[in-house]
Amino acid sequence: MHDRMFFTPVAVSVGAGHKRMIASLSGMHEFLTEFPPSRRRLSYGAAAKACEAARAGDISAESARDALITFAVTAGILWPADQPIVSVKPAARGHSGFAG
Repeated sequence: MHDRMFFTPVAVSVGAGHKRMIASLSGMHEFLTEFPPSRRRLSYGAAAKACEAARAGDISAESARDALITFAVTAGILWPADQPIVSVKPAARGHSGFAG
């Protein structure tokens, strides 16, 4: 069982204005393992099973990626392609209160 990369990473929302790029089966596994149990739905189980099947070599990494996208859409966490990233930086002292 080895890690395989996706052709195109999947961007998911992980908080107000913050996204996480999932680019491989191990990244997908880590993300799904960390996802709050209270927010898991049927599509979560399908994505988790697809990830394990792909890691075992039973299905392609791209099939697992498709399952991840389906889960992200149903969970409302798929990052829209046209949504800007919000980045918060601490204010730097002595520079008019703006971070450089």
